[in-house]
Parts: sequence; structure tokens; C-alpha cells
Amino acid sequence: MIKRINKIFLTLFTITAMMNCLCSCDDYPVDEDGLLITGRQDCYVGSFELLGEDHHSVIATVKVDTVACEIHAELMYGTNLKKLWPQFSLATDCKISPKITGWEDFSNIEKPRKWTIISGNRKVKKEYTLYITVQQPD
Repeated sequence: MIKRINKIFLTLFTITAMMNCLCSCDDYPVDEDGLLITGRQDCYVGSFELLGEDHHSVIATVKVDTVACEIHAELMYGTNLKKLWPQFSLATDCKISPKITGWEDFSNIEKPRKWTIISGNRKVKKEYTLYITVQQPD
């Protein structure tokens, strides 16, 4: 009797699991990162921030140009450029490539950094370039 109950339970569990997989795959498409693909075409950076080791902003001024796809950031005098954490505010459902995984070295300010912003529907891609300058002492 117990073997029969176990067999019925295993069969029902298998059927339920298969139905969940089939239904969820079609209703909610996801990309290679496991993020939901939506119908949104917006693709832009809303704001940008660089955090120092103390997790406070090191930016004196910043301008995000969504037409030219450029970010111009002036950092405070004395900023340690070797350990900064970039943070982006993106349009809804967008993602960024390469991914930001932690502290980054920005000490070579002569070489602008680039990130690609990808829309929610994954069809629109815009490359943003970050230009950094550092305030001079008074």
C-alpha cells in the first residue's frame, strides 16, 4: 500500500513539475542572466555615481548625455582612483554589460570606460562612454 502511494505521489509530482516548466518558459521569457525579457524599448542611463571606499560619492559634478551616450564626471580632489564602485540608474528593465561586480580601478583617466546598456526587450543597445576628470586643488 505504501509503495503504491509513493508511486502515485511521485507521478503527480513529476507531472506537476513538467507542467510548471512548460508554462513558465512560454509565459515569462528570460535572458541568459535569468532576467525577465519585457516589451520595453527604452534604453538609457538615468544617473551615474561613483562610490569611494567609504561608500560615499566621490563625484563633484556629473552630466549624463543620453543623446551622445556620454557621461562626464568630475571627481573630488584627492579621490583614490584605484578603488571605486560605479553605480548606474537605468531605464526600467534595462541591463548593463559588462556587469558591475564590485570595486574597479579608474586610475587611467586618459582611457575612457565603456558600458553597453541593453533594453528590456533586448533589441536596443547603446554604448555609453565615461569621461573622468579630477578637481584641481584651490
